[in-house]
Amino acid sequence: MGFAWLKRYVPRSLYGRAALILLVPVVTLQLVVSVAFIQRYFEDVTEQMTGNLVPDLRYLVQTVDQAGSVGAALAALDGVAGPLGFDVGLPDPPPGGDRRMFYDLSGRRMVISLRAAMPGVVAVDLASDSRAVTVWLTSSQGILRVGFDRRRVTASNPHQLLVLLVFTGVLMTLIAFVFLRNQLRPIKRLAGASEAFGKGQIAPYKPAGATEVRAAGRAFLDMRARIERQIEQRTMMLSGVSHDMRTPLTRLRLGLALLEDNAEARALLRDVSDLERLLDEFLAFARGDSLDDPVDCDPGQIAAEVVDKFTSTGQPVKLVGVPAQGLGRAMLRPMAMARALENLIGNAIRYGTRCEVRLAQDDGALRITVEDDGPGIPPEQREEALKPFARLDVARNQDRGSGVGLGLAIAQDIARRHGGSLVLGQSAALGGLRVDLSLAQ
Repeated sequence: MGFAWLKRYVPRSLYGRAALILLVPVVTLQLVVSVAFIQRYFEDVTEQMTGNLVPDLRYLVQTVDQAGSVGAALAALDGVAGPLGFDVGLPDPPPGGDRRMFYDLSGRRMVISLRAAMPGVVAVDLASDSRAVTVWLTSSQGILRVGFDRRRVTASNPHQLLVLLVFTGVLMTLIAFVFLRNQLRPIKRLAGASEAFGKGQIAPYKPAGATEVRAAGRAFLDMRARIERQIEQRTMMLSGVSHDMRTPLTRLRLGLALLEDNAEARALLRDVSDLERLLDEFLAFARGDSLDDPVDCDPGQIAAEVVDKFTSTGQPVKLVGVPAQGLGRAMLRPMAMARALENLIGNAIRYGTRCEVRLAQDDGALRITVEDDGPGIPPEQREEALKPFARLDVARNQDRGSGVGLGLAIAQDIARRHGGSLVLGQSAALGGLRVDLSLAQ
């Protein structure tokens, strides 16, 4: 198992993990220094200073014990307490017990040390005045109250070191975070440019940051340039092939048109039509990159226009699930989206008698669902059906007329260029094939 459970609690973003890497050592250092400081400064120093005060307190108690009466004890204390820096009272009833603030750590240690050194301590008051200490001691003439300055048993303002430590730690953390953010910003820009390129968009990017980040940025720019050149070369090559192939196909069609109208000539004309359709579909698949650029458009309007194109010719296509106010606007390639919908709807009505198109927004993505009442595609063949030129005649009623096997492949390619996906499934409403086209927004 290891530390796999820890991944659920670790931030996923680069900024979050960098901040965690920065804060954990700082906080750990603060805790270690604070504990060590409290152990050495609050306890050891306080215990030593309290021990230095104990002989003076014992001398006061001894002076009272040697006096014959309370009056004699007070007279003796007048000549002793002043030089020693004590404020005394005799007899003086003590409070109910020790009193101190909950955060007074040095006071707690002082009380413990004082009671350990002098068993006659009745009570200690540290709460009435934060700058003074009052101790009640047992004597032969009654309870002796002794007051003195707090600085005689604890260091002055011991909290200043902790405050300074925390303030410095916070300040250094903020400064380090600013520098760290400047180092992470080029990585974030590189990630944004890569994500945009994955969706078919060319985002402006200039390498910046540390040497390694600049090297990665330059490698990305070189890779993007090579891919763009390859796409451009492929498009130009296929355009040339298209032009060269259409010329002989046109001559064949003209030649066949001059022949007698018989079964053999009609079969040859169908073959020529199939070749032209195959060529058109192949070029449409190959030119998927150069359709159009992403623009702010209304996906509901695009879907409605595509559905109207089919319904105007009497095709059984229905658009459902679109609210009256629409789904809002999104950055999409309208021509590419229309082509994907046309391919999916064309497949649906080719193998079924009804087709329904639904649009919905789910987790920041636009989901377009196309369902039909045809035979569907078995689960074990759905991955194969998404490959170019794949035709599953056994599963998809060969008598309905088969395409060239590029409709689903083109739709999947368009979905990926929008940062989305295409998933095949079983339609619960119509019983046929269900195609979910998800587009990132």
